[in-house]
Formats: sequence, C-alpha cells, structure tokens
Amino acid sequence: MTDPIPFDRSFFGTPGELIHLSPLVRRMVAGNPGPMTLVGTCTYVVGQGEVAVIDPGPDNKEHVAALLAALSGETVATILVTHTHKDHSPAARELKAATGARFCGCAPTRSSGSPIDAAHDFEYAPDAVLYDGDAIETKKFSLLCVATPGHTRNHLAFALPQESALFSGDHVMAWSTSVVAPPDGAMRDYMASLEKLLAGDERIYWPGHGGPVKEPQRFVHALIRHRREREKAILSRIKAGDSTIAAIVAHVYAGLDPTLTPAAAYSVLAHIEDLVEQGLVKTEGAIAIGGAFRPA
Repeated sequence: MTDPIPFDRSFFGTPGELIHLSPLVRRMVAGNPGPMTLVGTCTYVVGQGEVAVIDPGPDNKEHVAALLAALSGETVATILVTHTHKDHSPAARELKAATGARFCGCAPTRSSGSPIDAAHDFEYAPDAVLYDGDAIETKKFSLLCVATPGHTRNHLAFALPQESALFSGDHVMAWSTSVVAPPDGAMRDYMASLEKLLAGDERIYWPGHGGPVKEPQRFVHALIRHRREREKAILSRIKAGDSTIAAIVAHVYAGLDPTLTPAAAYSVLAHIEDLVEQGLVKTEGAIAIGGAFRPA
C-alpha cells in the first residue's frame, strides 16, 4: 500500500470576508458549506485595482453584495468560471450586471450532472467561451486556460504564471478527492487531466473548495496512485465474482459511512466505464449503477 493522500482540511476566512492570500490573490468564501463544498465555494479575486474574479459562486445575493462592497473603488474587468456546477457559476450573472465586466470561462453544458453531485447551471451564458491555451492578459498579470475535464466535461483551470499558481477549481482540492460521477464525470478524462498537470511548474493550487494545495506535484502524484489502486481493487473484485456495483462497494469500501455509499457507487461506476474502455471488463447491457459486470 502506498502512502495516503496528504489531505489538509485547514481553512481561514469567513463568508463576506475578502482575505489576502498573496500579492495578486484574494479569496472570499460563499456561505454554502456542505459535504461536497466543505466550508463553501471559494471566489478568487486576482489583481489590484483592475481585477478578475474567478468562480463568483452560487446564486447568493449576500455573497455578491459582500464581494462588491469589498471591491469598492476597484474595477471588475473580467469574470471567469471553471465549470458550470450551481455552486460556482450562477453569481456571475449578478456580478456582471453590477459591474459590466466581461464574463467568460468554460463552455456551457447540456449534461444534467449526476444524482450525487451538483446540478449544472443551464442559464450560464458567457460572453466568450475559453479553451485550452487561451489567455486573459492585463498589464500586471495573465491567466492561462488549462482544460481539465474529468470532474465535469467542461472543467477549466486557470494558471497565474506571475505567482506560479493554478486556480484548480474542483479538479484538485487539498481537503478531499474530487467527485468523478457519470454521466458528466469521466474517469479517463480525469486521470489524463491529472497527468497533464504534472507537466506544469506551479508551486501552489488555489482550489474551488478548501485551502491551498501547497505541494501540488506531490499531491497530484498521490491522487494518481490512489485512483490506480482503486481501479486495481475494483478489477480484482470483478475477477473474484462481484458482478454488481453494490457488491464491489461492500468489499472495496468496507466500513464506509453509509451516507457516502451513493458517492462510492458512482466512483466505482466511473472506474468501470474506464475499465470497459480499456477492454478489461465487459457488461451485460448498459454501463449503469444497476448493471452487471464480468472480466473481459
């Protein structure tokens, strides 16, 4: 067994408080704590005077009002969105209406999400869709788009080269593994996106929930090892005769809090999708929570 993922659940800052994290980065957490959001969604402000706002957050008027008050005297020039889950993008509309900022980010989606993950914001309509390698340039900083599908198919991260930093959205978070739940989440995409980040030189990640990832290369390597071990365990159980996801979860996640069983089931489903694509597992019928699976 390899070393465990070095999770860190520490966090500072309260809803409505704009905290300085670095010379170019500030953060305000929205008041939407929960099992999928930890203390809440992190909204980031990049720059001073003329700023970009990343992930304005949920439809929460108090959060937007607090953000506008904290930025009084500054100009919100750009609004960016990593993905369209309802805890990240809806506040962009109110923020744009109040500031006239250019609103851009990931592509819209038609996916409904999964039963155990956040629903998508179908009213999301950016002024411009950004793609891998696109850049937002200002006099004092730049933000480079890094496509990181997996948690959702439309997920983007944003690199800040001036500080060797990455706004990683929900793709990599210090406090927990990311939810990868079909039909919108895809394990093969997620793993490829993790491998892609290893080619970067960022020294810190600012995620969509929780505190920073302070040793991102080490952390991403740990996430990759964890997912590969999980895949091996799932394949082993299928070879041992476990033909259903319920049976696999009972063995692979022994002792799991029952409230987390649905999330574990969708994680197993995502791995099985990948195993089927690799030709290692076959299914009788659809690749679904209630499906039947056997070794190829």
